[in-house]
Amino acid sequence: MAEAPTAQKTQKPIVPFLRLPENPSEQPYLAGTRCKTCGAVYLGARMACSKCFATEGLDEIKLSDKGELHVFSIVHQSAPGVPTPYVAAIVDLPEGVSVRCNIAGVEPDPKNLKFGMPVQMVTEAIRTDREGNDVIAFSFRPA
Repeated sequence: MAEAPTAQKTQKPIVPFLRLPENPSEQPYLAGTRCKTCGAVYLGARMACSKCFATEGLDEIKLSDKGELHVFSIVHQSAPGVPTPYVAAIVDLPEGVSVRCNIAGVEPDPKNLKFGMPVQMVTEAIRTDREGNDVIAFSFRPA
């Protein structure tokens, strides 16, 4: 009797703007959109530019994996199953976009965090989905 083919385990991004290259030598990155008409940059995909209203000439770009901590909050109460405390933040990227994220690799205490501090994006598997695939999330760590 022939065996059923086994499904290959893959990695899936937790958000649509996180890119996980198939080539293992390439690092995961956040994808943005740049308007060819006015140069505005956005996080994720866009159908139109909200600055000049262009609907054509929107190109996907690779956003920087380095940024600066713009603002943060230490979360002490969350949904069941989410360990607390953790640092929720907004990070400004050099392309002019901001991204909501968690800050990892630092004790969640205000004395360990500074507005404007340099941070770097990291990724990790946070869970396994129903099909057995790793779900990959991103966060930022102090650089």
